[in-house]
Amino acid sequence: MVDVAGSVLDPDLGDHVCLPFQGDRERMAATRAFTANGLRRRTKVVIITHTDTPERTREWLAPLVPGLAAAEAAGRVEITACAGADGATWLLGVLVAAGEQAREQGHRGVYALVDAAWGVRDAAGREGFEAAVNALFGERWLAAVCQYDRGLYSAAAVNRAAAIHPIAPGQALLRFVNMRPQPGLLLSGDIDITNRLAFASVLTQLEAVAAEVVIDATGLDFIDAGSAQLLALTALARAAAHHHRTVVVCRGTVARVLRLIRADEVIAVRRAVDG
Repeated sequence: MVDVAGSVLDPDLGDHVCLPFQGDRERMAATRAFTANGLRRRTKVVIITHTDTPERTREWLAPLVPGLAAAEAAGRVEITACAGADGATWLLGVLVAAGEQAREQGHRGVYALVDAAWGVRDAAGREGFEAAVNALFGERWLAAVCQYDRGLYSAAAVNRAAAIHPIAPGQALLRFVNMRPQPGLLLSGDIDITNRLAFASVLTQLEAVAAEVVIDATGLDFIDAGSAQLLALTALARAAAHHHRTVVVCRGTVARVLRLIRADEVIAVRRAVDG
């Protein structure tokens, strides 16, 4: 039986996952499991192919997923090839459009499986896409798994790609939700060097907010000093640009790290136990 890191193939809406794999058997097994889970969760499943054509993907996937043809005919599954000279822009557009279609069709959200082979010759564009697309996940309508073929990407490239994703096998797991109406983020999980680049991209969207921002980090179990420094730098940038403060609500473990690096000099730190 092929080990395809089953838990990351059944993501929650809001999860952005990097899944390294080795060979066609793992790629196909992951596609089968992801598609079946997306249908079970009553989402719109979008499979963005590159290694195989949509026709070839449909040919081998149909026997593995009962009811695939009917689901595709009903608009619950969409199989498409990565296209366009600017793959990053095209992919972002496809995901946003899929979200709009899912809402119109009454689906619970979008399950997107992206074959990262499209970016082998465009490292800058691919990494830019992975960072930029993180902004979509805070609204919790999209779950995406990006498949990275170890036969195409070096170990260093795979590790860097994983760090731009909030979730990947063997690394710290970060989830976040955009807060309303008070601008801010709700964070949960852990942040360290393995997903620090993802955290940086999530914080970037707060820099343009011309209002007080509240980051509810009471769900964070751990943050390392380097990632905590990103919070301080974001607060500094916001204060310089908009003169609005950044508030972090957290438990004692996170508060101690912020205090240790003197981030509390630029961040309004509120201990959750203080009410």
